[in-house]
Amino acid sequence: MKTALVLAAATTLAVWLVTDARAQPGSGRQLPQGDPNTPVLERGGFGPTEAEIVKFRDGIYLIRSVGSGNITVFTSDRGVLLVDSKLTNELDKVMELLRTVTNQPVRYLINTHFHPDHTGGNTGLEGLGADIVATGNARLRLSATQQTGLPVLTFDDHLSIHFAGKTLELYYVGRGHTDGDLVIYVPEEKLVLPGDLYAGWGPSIRLIDYNGGGSLVQWPATLDKVMALDFDTVIPGHSGVTDRAHMQAYIDENRRMLELIRMLRDAGRSPTDISSAVQMEFGNMAFVVLPNVQAVLDELP
Repeated sequence: MKTALVLAAATTLAVWLVTDARAQPGSGRQLPQGDPNTPVLERGGFGPTEAEIVKFRDGIYLIRSVGSGNITVFTSDRGVLLVDSKLTNELDKVMELLRTVTNQPVRYLINTHFHPDHTGGNTGLEGLGADIVATGNARLRLSATQQTGLPVLTFDDHLSIHFAGKTLELYYVGRGHTDGDLVIYVPEEKLVLPGDLYAGWGPSIRLIDYNGGGSLVQWPATLDKVMALDFDTVIPGHSGVTDRAHMQAYIDENRRMLELIRMLRDAGRSPTDISSAVQMEFGNMAFVVLPNVQAVLDELP
């Protein structure tokens, strides 16, 4: 049963990304998508149909595809560090793309959370010698569904990794998408990688996986802690590179969503009516709840 729930979370997200990528996410802040005059990394939408690799900055690349999470690649002359590993069936393509920019082995893999569209390549990369890093909660949830490709290094609050002249500060700052999401802060680049705590901006998406310990109520406060860091650039869990202002807008939208749900609940509306109203206001992709909206109502003060 646990395996089915985890796969349902990743499958639900992948289906939304592939089938509804052009849907309007309600009245939330909109940004141009697919404008050919916009740099590839900064375009909205969740990525190309086929995975591609694009240079972000010196020594840092991004591998994107529409149906799974972003991989951020840190290269050095002593090896490669990856953030997330996409779906299992994408690993061969990922390795092919990596070889276009480096011949160094993958030494480290950081999982931002446990969903298969971010961890599917774990077993294959473990077999290639990569050490896997995640939060303790993410490892527990992965270990409930698989025996290989598990993180060998975990932490509860904070871990520093020094790689290629950069410091990757890993933080667990609270529940949101799941109960094991980590955030990576790279101070030298004024860059944060929040995984699916901020999955994308064009359109925004908010999958609250209560089966995986997620929380819509706690999500805004969790991201407030990220905003306390000194950054200006964001690589979301999906979609293109964005900035601090857009993350703040996403947090504000989360709070507005909660207020709408609370208002409708207090007015005696049914869970079905509440779900429909929220999706009408924010868009289908911006409000995906596993198992259903009742989970939000159960935790709402």
